[in-house]
Amino acid sequence: MQASDLGALTSVSRPTIAPDATRVVVAVSHPDLAADATVGQLWTVPLDGAGARRLTRGFRDSAPVFSPDGTTIAFLRAAPGGTAQLHVVPAQGGEPTTLTNAKLGVSDASWSSDSTHLVYLAAVPEQGRYGTVEGISAAAEPPRRITGLHYKSNGEGYTADQRSQVFVVSVPQLDAEPTYPAAPHPDGTTADAAIVPASTQLTRGDYDHSNPRFIGDRVVFLSARHDGRDRDLINQLWEALAELPPVALNTLGSVGIESFEVAPDGTVYLIGQEFGQSGVDFVARNSALYRLDGTALSVLTDAETTDLGGGHLVPSNGSVLLQNRSRGRVQLLQWRAEGGLRTVVESDVEVQGVAASAGKIVLTFASPETFGDVALIVDGTFRQLTDFSAELRATGIVTAAELTVAGRDGYPVHGWVATPAGEGPHPTILLIHGGPYADYGVHLFDEVQVYVDAGYAVVFCNPRGSAGYGQAHGRSIKDVMGTLDLHDVLDFFDGALNEFGTLDRDRIGILGGSYGGYLTAWTIAHDHRFRAAIVERGYLDPEAFVGSSDIGWFFASGYNGSDVKQIRAQSPQAVAKNVTTPTLVIHSQDDLRCPISQAETWYATVTLARTEAELLIFPGENHELSRSGRPRHRVQRFEAIVDWLGRYL
Repeated sequence: MQASDLGALTSVSRPTIAPDATRVVVAVSHPDLAADATVGQLWTVPLDGAGARRLTRGFRDSAPVFSPDGTTIAFLRAAPGGTAQLHVVPAQGGEPTTLTNAKLGVSDASWSSDSTHLVYLAAVPEQGRYGTVEGISAAAEPPRRITGLHYKSNGEGYTADQRSQVFVVSVPQLDAEPTYPAAPHPDGTTADAAIVPASTQLTRGDYDHSNPRFIGDRVVFLSARHDGRDRDLINQLWEALAELPPVALNTLGSVGIESFEVAPDGTVYLIGQEFGQSGVDFVARNSALYRLDGTALSVLTDAETTDLGGGHLVPSNGSVLLQNRSRGRVQLLQWRAEGGLRTVVESDVEVQGVAASAGKIVLTFASPETFGDVALIVDGTFRQLTDFSAELRATGIVTAAELTVAGRDGYPVHGWVATPAGEGPHPTILLIHGGPYADYGVHLFDEVQVYVDAGYAVVFCNPRGSAGYGQAHGRSIKDVMGTLDLHDVLDFFDGALNEFGTLDRDRIGILGGSYGGYLTAWTIAHDHRFRAAIVERGYLDPEAFVGSSDIGWFFASGYNGSDVKQIRAQSPQAVAKNVTTPTLVIHSQDDLRCPISQAETWYATVTLARTEAELLIFPGENHELSRSGRPRHRVQRFEAIVDWLGRYL
């Protein structure tokens, strides 16, 4: 796979299953270089293996959800340059009906049990901002008065003046007469004609809301509305009441709830994280399954051994289906009250989404051969129903070899090595993931494929601090970043060089983004063996992170502590003057997670020390450039990386 093959990188959404379990619908998307945007449509996938087909033809259609009666599919559609709006379409296909025209778009739609209403989220802009008044540009808006710490978010910008509120809309008859724009009368008047049905706003105030769902005829959602919400990561389950303030359904504790679903028997299950007495003890906290018992949350799974973070839950036949992150895989688990957890299927895959109905389980997944496909679970095995990555495989891909290396203290470090064809020796790069509580996995990874295609062997692992190996593994670098994690990546790299005779021990480079940028910058200040380095969207100056980053108010102290000397002992900026490795610094102009000042200060320090360095800045992009940025920017980023490595390796 080359950078120019990015358009073949096809993603598949969480599936929605027809109530009769005859088919699922998924959103299939990919970067399009001509449109310079991510595009996609809905596809219907019969479970009898008859073959998938395209159901809609929008520019970017996403997030499909079957109505409980199976007659209708709700989904989001965005036009070029536009925001996502809620639509419905007959389940067998046809012309979609638009339900919303929210200024800043909508998200997270869910059906009522009688299939007559949809509840959804929409950011409500403060009057006078975000184009609500024609002629008032962003530069002409009044000043923002900030009183808390939750006031900006990477990819969104300022959030306190565009709070996410809960709305409900009645779904019209899809075979009814359409509404047409009214023509003007000769007397100069024009009759009003509602192009979309009226939505009812259920929440208001200076609060964000998420995960709206119907429980019977009640609307329930997640929100942090308590007095200390600006200094912790905790929230609650709330019920919307007509004309009255919402009512909390669970007692405020120390759990941050990520999502919830309602079982057919009315039981409410939730995924959440325990944040301790401070409400911000977040480092390497795994997500667990909870149940709402009265007003209390009862934990049902062990967070030390099971990590449900990033997944979702699906109540099914008296059980709950879950996704567990473990050793570079994401497993499908099933929880039952009488039997606890069991693994539904064991395979080298990363489960991305799950749906179940009428005794059938369907999932979307990634593997070493696919970036995203659909499978039916039959007797604990996969029956793959689609092949959306056939074009990607045709570009030429490699499967990485799995490896475990004993570190200098005997600790096992787990990872992979991908090598180009041929005898070698191949120039070799050490690739470091972000997070730090994240992980590399077994899925087909575009970063690895592009570098291997360019002739490089790629070594990548999950050192201490990573996710998928238990909380103790993740928390071991708390207050001591740049110690155990540094040892692990270097020991794994040396182990790979010893294990694979085709790797060149001399022509070696190192690169990483976010926390990976941190550890890359930290490594080259202490180990000068690398011929080239790339520091991307890096967390480089913990002291300057507080206040400048959207998560700076809790992240830096959580990982690096609060003592100034201790923080500087873990700071790449403090040792930047020691760097001698030629380094390319890549950053996005609108990055609010690791603000661009992190890169600029570090780059200036390295350059003033007379080390060869370049700074590459992408306009209009945020922290997610490499994953969801403009396709042309993503290709240009790959080309810059391959060019820099080529100069020195």
